[in-house]
Amino acid sequence: MINKFVASVADELADTPDGATILIGGFGTAGIPDELIEGLLLQGAKDLTLVNNNAGNGEHGLAALLKAGRVRKVVCSFPRQTDSFVFDRLYRSGQVELELVPQGNLAERIRAAGAGIGGFFSATGYGTELAKNPDGTLKETREINGRMYVYETPIHGDLALIRAERGDRWGNLTFRKAARNFGPIMAMAARKTVATVFEKAELGDMDPETVITPGIFVQAVVHIERVATQAGGIKA
Repeated sequence: MINKFVASVADELADTPDGATILIGGFGTAGIPDELIEGLLLQGAKDLTLVNNNAGNGEHGLAALLKAGRVRKVVCSFPRQTDSFVFDRLYRSGQVELELVPQGNLAERIRAAGAGIGGFFSATGYGTELAKNPDGTLKETREINGRMYVYETPIHGDLALIRAERGDRWGNLTFRKAARNFGPIMAMAARKTVATVFEKAELGDMDPETVITPGIFVQAVVHIERVATQAGGIKA
């Protein structure tokens, strides 16, 4: 019987190796898998490459991994905001690398990895510093219908950590509003995906038309309790 629900985050993250590329869902503070990030922090893997929309908030979540010295490189589209002081300090002191990727390109590079696409051409970034590889070399360019494009490569992950709203024991997932963000494409682009859900569904209760991420892309699901925010809302 297939049952992807697991009781322990620690067991599912125990084999995460040093140097792994970790795809972490979330957009700002929406859909951040805090419990899984905490599990990764406790697990101990280091020299990590983190792929996320941003570079952490305050001193928790992604920022906690950075502060603990566990991150070698961040791949994101929005590294600096009012409370990204942990990343800012580490980057300015040369303790962490940054690969800045426009948000649309970031999403498409992750999607390309999951779809088995070898790469794609994008007009975004042509003629700017973003048209360079991390090592400073120029990316391939091509003129298509009179417009210049830059060749972008897929972003594959060793592990994806995502937060969903509801899931069943086969790993089928649905998401809540903006908490959906990068989760579905990250699940497709990683060798292993671990998801948290607030609601456990019985097998067959989820209308197939509403399933966003099919269970074939998910290896483990952890049921977590919903936590109320200080404003009286719910945690997305």
